[in-house]
Amino acid sequence: MNEKDGLARRFDEHRPHLRAVAYRMLGSLSDAEDAVQEAWFKLNRSDAGGVANLGGWLTTVVGRVCLDVLRSRTARREEPLEAGDGPIRLPDPILSGPGRVDPEQEVLLADSVGIALMVVLETLGPAERLAFVLHDLFAVPFEEIAPVLGRTAASTRQLASRARRRVQGAAPAPDTDPVRLREVVDAFLAASRGGDLEALVAVLDPEVVGRSDGGTLLPSALRRGAADVAAQAIMFARFARDAHPVLVNGSPGVLSVAQDGRPMSVMAFTVRGGLITALDILTDPERLARLDLDGLLGDR
Repeated sequence: MNEKDGLARRFDEHRPHLRAVAYRMLGSLSDAEDAVQEAWFKLNRSDAGGVANLGGWLTTVVGRVCLDVLRSRTARREEPLEAGDGPIRLPDPILSGPGRVDPEQEVLLADSVGIALMVVLETLGPAERLAFVLHDLFAVPFEEIAPVLGRTAASTRQLASRARRRVQGAAPAPDTDPVRLREVVDAFLAASRGGDLEALVAVLDPEVVGRSDGGTLLPSALRRGAADVAAQAIMFARFARDAHPVLVNGSPGVLSVAQDGRPMSVMAFTVRGGLITALDILTDPERLARLDLDGLLGDR
């Protein structure tokens, strides 16, 4: 094995971890893969022999690449998620069959990186997001994050602390019992398909938030309150009769498909205290077309 092959092998050992870092930073699977590839290019142009901790070095390199991407988005006014009633861009969902998360997805989904957490991360500023993701989710010391941001370790610590308060306030820990979660989702589906508004409202938190992302081709929407979200859910149910239970970022969700097998929507649920507190629906045809549906639709 020559030196270059050895370096490639060592890099591939870190690739799953690096993809997980980039996904949390960017909320896009394709952008995350691009960031990891850029890290490989940078490694090839560097003196790898002088790197004592390759994993740590690569993590900060990916963090710097992602920071540049986030700053570029902000400069072009392409904010992924708006807090008001304007355009909404939900993070890419990670789909798997019920109870069948593969090993690569397990790395991506470590630290309970559900859609609710990803949505909140999308609202953080680039520097806050980097400090929080690298330190709180991947235990990178502030002393190693600070140079990436051009700040002191103390200032970086303050950024992470501010981001942590926002995350904890907006996305408190959801329920985790998979059996109970599936029961709540099934009750939601039964009520929405049957047009039973009263039963639907009963499984929704009074302050539930419903977000739908249709991309550039379809309108996005933000709804608040059980009655409004329930009405939205019944409307979606009319157009998505063929629904399949899936895991969305490790939690029970629903994949709806057309008669020809094309995906129409992905629904992700956040459940706390036995009630649905957030419903996130991806209906963007361009992003749905890129989903890998192998093993998700049974014997279709």
